[in-house]
Amino acid sequence: MDYKKIIKNRKTRFLILKLLSFVPDSIMLKLQYRIKLGRKLDLKAPKRFTEKLQWYKINYRNPLMHKCVDKYAVRKYVESKGLGDILVKLYGHYKNIGDVPFSKLPNSFVIKTTHGGGGLNVVVVTDKSKIDTEELKEKLSFSEDRVANNGGGREWAYYGLKTGIIVEQLLVNRQNPEAGVNDYKIFCYNGHAKYIIVDVDRYIGHKRNFYDRNWNNLHITSDCPASDREIERPAKLDEMLKIAEKLSEDFPYVRVDLYCVDGNVYFGELTFYPWSGYVQFIPDKWDYKFGEGFDIAEKHTL
Repeated sequence: MDYKKIIKNRKTRFLILKLLSFVPDSIMLKLQYRIKLGRKLDLKAPKRFTEKLQWYKINYRNPLMHKCVDKYAVRKYVESKGLGDILVKLYGHYKNIGDVPFSKLPNSFVIKTTHGGGGLNVVVVTDKSKIDTEELKEKLSFSEDRVANNGGGREWAYYGLKTGIIVEQLLVNRQNPEAGVNDYKIFCYNGHAKYIIVDVDRYIGHKRNFYDRNWNNLHITSDCPASDREIERPAKLDEMLKIAEKLSEDFPYVRVDLYCVDGNVYFGELTFYPWSGYVQFIPDKWDYKFGEGFDIAEKHTL
């Protein structure tokens, strides 16, 4: 069922989810899983990656996750791992969008709410003179409200967090500025980096390829079409894998997002519930393969 065609307005969808906040997580997640993926959710003996992510939302309670999903607080976590040199330059941290001094910012930057996902909370500004400040404020103010209400995904790591705004340096692809920089999303299980998802051409025809850690193309498609060209193995892949393993060692599963620009590795974010667990992999067998290393033993229920 394509619920977005039935309820086209995004704000209306989030309002409905907010009104349904009284429904227990296990029931709501089963309902959402059925609507979005068209199959029953098994929470008792999950085998699929998408099922284990729903289990993760309900059962895994590591307070460190709250720090790691906050895009400002996570900087301290990265520094605590001895990796402060991979942080993108920070221009400012603000309580809300109204506090951002746009006139004092450089001509290009990235502005985002401090927590939340799905790309709705990030705005890339390439030319400050062309932005509609009021439109920008409206978008991020909505994003703040969406994040404060958890976006309806029942993602525990975001519960109880205050919203905020950060402004960071815009990383640029010098060979093709219009395309944006490649985004390397590394699946890590108990501190072991196993798979790499690469997003390319984000602004001119977004494509996504899946690779194993030896850079073998797995030929998977998801909610984004695969690239029709092979993506070059990044020169710093080994370094990125080591960084990802260092940042992921405290969790049964986390996706570590990194960039590699002009020979330098930069930190993106830590994501515990990619796609909120609602994504169809083709071939379907990869939903099981991605779930194989995801240890949800009782010892991980904190």
